[in-house]
Amino acid sequence: MTRQQHRGVSDRARHWWARAAFVFAACAAVVPALSAGIMGALALLIVGVGGVVVTVAALYTFFTRMGLLRWLALAGACLSPVIVVILFMRAHLLWVVLVSCALALLALSCARTALHRSGSDTAMPEYSVPPPQRPFLIMNPHSGGGKVAKFDLVRKAEELGAEVALLEGPDNIDVNALARRAVARGADLLGVAGGDGTQALVAAVAVEHELPFLVISAGTRNHFAMDLGLDRADPTRSLEALRDGVELRVDLGAINGRPFVNNASFGVYAEVVRSPAYRDDKAATVLALLPDLLTGHSGPKLVARIGEAAVDGPQAILVSNNPYGSSDLAGLSRRARLDRGVLGVVTLSVANAREAVGLLRRTRLHGLSQQAAVELVVDADTPEIPVGVDGESLLLRTPVRCTIEPGALRVRVPRTRPGVRPAAPELDLARLWQITHRSAPASK
Repeated sequence: MTRQQHRGVSDRARHWWARAAFVFAACAAVVPALSAGIMGALALLIVGVGGVVVTVAALYTFFTRMGLLRWLALAGACLSPVIVVILFMRAHLLWVVLVSCALALLALSCARTALHRSGSDTAMPEYSVPPPQRPFLIMNPHSGGGKVAKFDLVRKAEELGAEVALLEGPDNIDVNALARRAVARGADLLGVAGGDGTQALVAAVAVEHELPFLVISAGTRNHFAMDLGLDRADPTRSLEALRDGVELRVDLGAINGRPFVNNASFGVYAEVVRSPAYRDDKAATVLALLPDLLTGHSGPKLVARIGEAAVDGPQAILVSNNPYGSSDLAGLSRRARLDRGVLGVVTLSVANAREAVGLLRRTRLHGLSQQAAVELVVDADTPEIPVGVDGESLLLRTPVRCTIEPGALRVRVPRTRPGVRPAAPELDLARLWQITHRSAPASK
């Protein structure tokens, strides 16, 4: 089958998936009306929406208040959906709600299938390269709960001809200097088995000396490895790049000159990560600090300058090396590509429960800003502000300048790897409607 024929089949399939989405959505709306009548369907809608609003408002109160009110709000958030279900059961309409919800989920699934972009839109170009002759790898034996020892990475890397340095001993080992000494001895590839923060520091040395960089997925979360399409469950597969690898040219972020591979965060999250208690008990620290941070009673007042625009007083700012998906406000999901040459910038401001509900429903977008930029400047009313850079807490002088270096990093990856799972497409009803009428819709 030719590429053009394959594209035609794909477009026709998207055409019918889009139509199915609207059919299922219509059925989800019609079923309650047929089963309970117009007034009954309206009552179902009021009760359901009311339950969601009460739950969201109660959760916001829980996160922003202290003392007895906090725990009463939590109780309300737990009881609200239970009460809604009991009301539906007493009216003998629970089955109607379940069927309608199932149809709505089917509609959403069909819509996302129809709107999904082809793999060519998300795949980064690969470049064939010869194997390295003198690879140098830095491994943190404590990272990821001891994955270096668990997967016997040192021995396997040395069998492939790599020199390995373990980060053992003092906590203040200078990985930057360690990488530079390896380059001076003739290393022709630098790699890291460790956290994303260590990855970024060594990546900067690789960029400076125009050397390829190897990511070994031995960290805890491995966000960078995930967006490179590496196997996060088995870090030994990353070592295959030393024998049969290809190169990806990816961007590298910088914050006041310090590199980052994933993201830098300001405001709420940065203040939480800064707390000494955070590493010992993350959940308790978040619950203890979040009320003051969200209601603006602590932390510096921030100003984000994105080009000619300015966002005054956001509670949180997330800057990422290439944008995350439009539905991901916390940088916990995926980036479709790492070579678009732009930063992803998200600013968030929530002052009360009504605004929290509005943001959840995307009806009050003035509290949320999502855009791409080549530069961001964050200023504050203090000379220094805490910043979370690839999960590590730093204290940086203001103003803080975030930039991106397009295609700066030559990342060596295995030729055969799981690949990047495409991000879920944004639910664009106008585009979905166009697809239903056109067998070969134009991509945006």
